[in-house]
Amino acid sequence: MLGNWLKTSLLMAAIVALFGVVGAMIGGRSGMAMALLVGGAMNLFAYWFSDQMVLKMYRAREVDETSAPQFYRTIRELAVNAGLPMPRVYLIDEAQPNAFATGRNPQHAAVAATTGILQLLTAREIRGVMAHELAHVQHRDILISTISATMAGAISSLANFAVFFGGRDADGRPSNPLAGLLVAILAPLAASLIQMAISRAREFEADRGGAAISGDPQALADALAKIEAYAQGITLPPAEANPATGQMMIINPLSGGGLSGLFSTHPATAERVARLRAMAGPGR
Repeated sequence: MLGNWLKTSLLMAAIVALFGVVGAMIGGRSGMAMALLVGGAMNLFAYWFSDQMVLKMYRAREVDETSAPQFYRTIRELAVNAGLPMPRVYLIDEAQPNAFATGRNPQHAAVAATTGILQLLTAREIRGVMAHELAHVQHRDILISTISATMAGAISSLANFAVFFGGRDADGRPSNPLAGLLVAILAPLAASLIQMAISRAREFEADRGGAAISGDPQALADALAKIEAYAQGITLPPAEANPATGQMMIINPLSGGGLSGLFSTHPATAERVARLRAMAGPGR
């Protein structure tokens, strides 16, 4: 676990440094300072309001013990197991089986699942999935992924600005236009790769943590295999419209292309399933 946290911290430092480099390309030292200031403001906004924004994007509706008794009680039992406050619970009226967690900390957390996942999985498998999501809450992964997504988007915007308006070197002189074009192409690509590496590292750790919370790694393994098989043939329109939110899901919700393995925000499902089955031990 310490190794994963160290890796995540280094990746976060890399994306912040990249943000400053692009700012310096646009406006020299003052550009770097301004870029980091803007990045800080964006992260502050994301810290306070990202959960509300994403729940509205997915048209999630809050449920309680009256409107979704079995699902709500499952979350409450798992939250007790994890030593977490009871999160807000939401359902999303979409056919694709998927789920996510959001919130800046365990005291302001929410978990959401699609109606498709409740129809597809058994009660035991749903318990495994939601334990995974509560592990994200426990590890504060959602805050990390939100900040990385915000920074990656800001780097892309800054790089495009450099192409259209030119850049400055450290002494304030106009920079080479070719260098600006290369920054516009390579900086967003590097930011996306760093963001995806952060997400992949956290998914493995949430699988491990979720298995510990539920006490049933085999249930999560079965759920992941089943979701993978069904999700590929069913689109999730809110995720397609807001692809930066795809990293929050338990399974990548986006329709992929030829380089989907390189640019996926999630590790290969087969590898996740294999690790979970190994945790469960032989004969389980």
